[in-house]
Amino acid sequence: MTEREADATPTLGPEGRRSRIADRVLGSGSASAQELAEEFAVSVMTIHRDLDELQRQGVLRKSRGIATAQPSGTFESNVGYRAKANIEAKRLIAQHACRHVEPGMSVLLDDSTTAMQMLPHLAALAPLTVATNYLAALVELAKLRDVHVVALGGGYDVQHDSFLGSACVDAVLAMRFDAAFVSTSAVGEGYAFHQEDKIVAVKRAMVDVAARSHLLIDHTKLTRSALHRLLPLHRFASVVVDPGVPARDLAALRENDVLVEVAGRTD
Repeated sequence: MTEREADATPTLGPEGRRSRIADRVLGSGSASAQELAEEFAVSVMTIHRDLDELQRQGVLRKSRGIATAQPSGTFESNVGYRAKANIEAKRLIAQHACRHVEPGMSVLLDDSTTAMQMLPHLAALAPLTVATNYLAALVELAKLRDVHVVALGGGYDVQHDSFLGSACVDAVLAMRFDAAFVSTSAVGEGYAFHQEDKIVAVKRAMVDVAARSHLLIDHTKLTRSALHRLLPLHRFASVVVDPGVPARDLAALRENDVLVEVAGRTD
């Protein structure tokens, strides 16, 4: 270990550092290994190892010491990485979102890693009926008492660890729910966007069958772009964000005829 690495913040391990590196590169578009080494107070060799691992995961590209952002579809498809990225923000958002859940409700969760963070809080709100197409969520929901679990079938997509396709859309449209909680790749210009059309079809169906739908997004979604327009923000009863959203972006969100809630705040 170099002196520089010894002086680095001890609580930020390799996974935490890689998550921040990915956020940095995805937000700015590119960064050099030297810049990242200085920013994270580690050796250039350590940064190269981090970049090699992030490239292996499909999160970014590395060439001649420069890391560049992969298309957002590749990033969003990597469920293993998404489950670790911005985890504290997602936990705050999910805990706040549970304010919209009451005992006896039927709840629909998409295959986002943000909605997944609602699961630890649902046991206290039982009895509930909870449906999802996310396999990892189904496994955890099955452990909860007084929660009736509905699996939304379809073709299994290993990249997303979820069930997708027309069969999943049909399964969603055959039911009605009190509330739906969804997330997405990017938000901007009054719309939610997603990189993959097969995901868009399922999320649109979920919003259509819920009496009230809630969009859960952390602050990084406001600095990204995606290919397919999902829905206008006013289609959601609320947009729940984390406290990391800058005041300027918060004001822009509130111009879209939608209730914007900041996790952890009551105002």
